[in-house]
Amino acid sequence: MTPNDLVLTPRGVRLLGRVFPCSVGKGGLSRSKKEGDGATPTGVHRIVGMLYRADRMSRPTPWARPIGPRDLWSDDVEDIAYNHLVHAPYGYSHENLRHADPLYDLILITDWNYPNAIPGKGSAIFLHQWRRPRYPTEGCIAFRRDHLRWIARQIVPGTRLIIPEV
Repeated sequence: MTPNDLVLTPRGVRLLGRVFPCSVGKGGLSRSKKEGDGATPTGVHRIVGMLYRADRMSRPTPWARPIGPRDLWSDDVEDIAYNHLVHAPYGYSHENLRHADPLYDLILITDWNYPNAIPGKGSAIFLHQWRRPRYPTEGCIAFRRDHLRWIARQIVPGTRLIIPEV
């Protein structure tokens, strides 16, 4: 591990000597993540993308990409684009990336089951804003808004996210 790694600990995610409280999936941590189980997958993942709401915040880093009104994320195991960014209108099950609430104002995309997705292994494992402190997610890791923005400014594409087995 290096100081530049994001490391999940019992107290939160550690980065550069700081620890940020966070939420994980309502299904806990899992070595065998499956679509819809609400679990956060253990292992070493990498940050491979960053999306943000340009109508709600300034670009957090030069490599961040704005979320458009038609941006979706496929979570349909029957879809050839499963666990990928897609655009509306879309005929398969998906998650809208442009929420009315601030949950997805800033999204760090992990390489969990991406880019070569195996159907049913789980989709859309992101780092994003939490609903409230420690409120569980559907499998993502969620943070306080200011903490997420600070983390986003410190990382680069390929930064490791380490989620140890418990």
